[in-house]
Amino acid sequence: MYGTVREALARERWRAVPMTLGAVCLTTVFQIVQNTSWGFQPVQDLGSVKAADPFWLALLRTPLSLFVPALDLPVWGALAQMLLVFGLAEICVGWWRTLLVGYVATLAGTTYARIGLALGPEHPFGLPLSDRIVNDTGPSAAVVGLAVYVCWRYRAYLTGGLVILVMIGEVLVKNNLAGKEHLAAIAAVMVMCVVRAWWGPVRRGPVRRGPVRPRTPGG
Repeated sequence: MYGTVREALARERWRAVPMTLGAVCLTTVFQIVQNTSWGFQPVQDLGSVKAADPFWLALLRTPLSLFVPALDLPVWGALAQMLLVFGLAEICVGWWRTLLVGYVATLAGTTYARIGLALGPEHPFGLPLSDRIVNDTGPSAAVVGLAVYVCWRYRAYLTGGLVILVMIGEVLVKNNLAGKEHLAAIAAVMVMCVVRAWWGPVRRGPVRRGPVRPRTPGG
């Protein structure tokens, strides 16, 4: 993984991660706009997801909710997560897989919130009724899911296992919606990994084809 990232950055520098830079810029714009008197409600209408919302509306808002920073967390943390993990994933597995895995992980968290509320606070995987109005935005679920996926693709099983253990520890220390959504994101991505492994052999790293040179006799 280190060799792949180092080679790409040495050859292309910031041109190696155009999608990541776009995601960081979009998140920054949303942060600036939602902290203005006129922009808060439009941003909420576009990308704010709550378990109390109708599911069809949550599905429409989920793609953009990934880029809307959580109101109760410092935005620099979200930007740093995206720049590091999205950048690594874009170089290692390509931009469209990065977006796909990130969306699946975020959607898993959004879906779990409704399941957790249905289970109730008495269930180990349940949620209290108060979580139905929690503003559920930000890239954290996507970041966790991408970290696990890239570690699996590059057989960095120790690092991937540490990510999972840290997320489990988060839930044990602070049993809240965000922590349990991270576990739901990990579960969804692990299912993707199993399906991908069953579907066919995994090739590590993006394809980079150069011009085909004709062979000459004796050469």
